[in-house]
Amino acid sequence: MPGMNDFGLEDAGFDVRNEPDGIVRVSLHGDFTEERARAIIGALRRVAESGREVLVLADAHHVGAIPASTRKVAAEEMRSARLDAVAIFGVSFSLGVVLTLLAKGVQIVTGQPYPQQFFGTEDEARAWLLAQRDAIRATRRPVA
Repeated sequence: MPGMNDFGLEDAGFDVRNEPDGIVRVSLHGDFTEERARAIIGALRRVAESGREVLVLADAHHVGAIPASTRKVAAEEMRSARLDAVAIFGVSFSLGVVLTLLAKGVQIVTGQPYPQQFFGTEDEARAWLLAQRDAIRATRRPVA
């Protein structure tokens, strides 16, 4: 039976949740398919359209393969999405290499920086995201 998450996406292989601190937690189980890429990026696009910061906490412990076709779709989908910060934890060396290359592809396609960092633990990743959130909010404050 498919799972339901905070964004109404039905797929037992991934979960996208809003957390109380404003972070969007993404967990993927299995291969990262083109359909999953479109659904997850679409959910993140809706967060951006709401005016919130898009702070992504990605649990990569159970990520399977990321085929070249999915990497291409993800890079293309990111043209119309804004991510303020992406913190990834639970990454194997080989997955880290693929995700780094994907981030570089997104930067090339969008012409924008892709703020992605890898962390050893969820706590470290969350702390970095909250610091990014505070920095973003500090730059948005009106000057008196």
